[in-house]
Amino acid sequence: MSGKAAVNGAAEAARPASIARKTDARSLRSRDALGDAMIALMQEQPFHTITVQQVLDRAGVSRSTFYSHYRDKDDLFLSDVEDFLERMGGLLTRRNAPLTRIAPVEEFFSHLADVPGVRTAIEASGKWPDVRELGVGCFARSIEQRLTMAGIVLPGPELRASSHALAGSFFSLMDWWIRSNQPITPKAADALFHRMAWSGLPPVR
Repeated sequence: MSGKAAVNGAAEAARPASIARKTDARSLRSRDALGDAMIALMQEQPFHTITVQQVLDRAGVSRSTFYSHYRDKDDLFLSDVEDFLERMGGLLTRRNAPLTRIAPVEEFFSHLADVPGVRTAIEASGKWPDVRELGVGCFARSIEQRLTMAGIVLPGPELRASSHALAGSFFSLMDWWIRSNQPITPKAADALFHRMAWSGLPPVR
């Protein structure tokens, strides 16, 4: 570590916790504002026509702040999506939901029903394969955690394979649900998913 880096590191460590919290909160607000601005613009115009300056103007964020967090608009979009998916993946655990529920199907589908333009905008942008890949990864991790908490005992590779397969089923069900014009309620979709999921899993020990 250089002398300058050491000094900077010491200064950072010496900062009052209240200042660090304010900085973190300000950074989070900026990230949220940028993500919201991008999603709003995607519903108004094709993704490839959106400029970073348009995002900055909509979010009320400076260019230096943008580039302190993201490389470009693609990085902003995918980072925002990943943050959302990670939060959604951990939703059941944060809410202390029954361990018989391993994926927030009802909550996720309800959210999609409330923002129909977002899915259309993502598909039109050509980013849906990236979003799906991120989603399967996020939900596979959270499903694996829920299965472990529920007492499912499988060898590591089988547990990971099962979790990944269930996450893929989650997104396949979502695709069908959207393209079929939401023929069942999010609650019914949740019950269907979990019946199928548990029918293929070993009994809880």
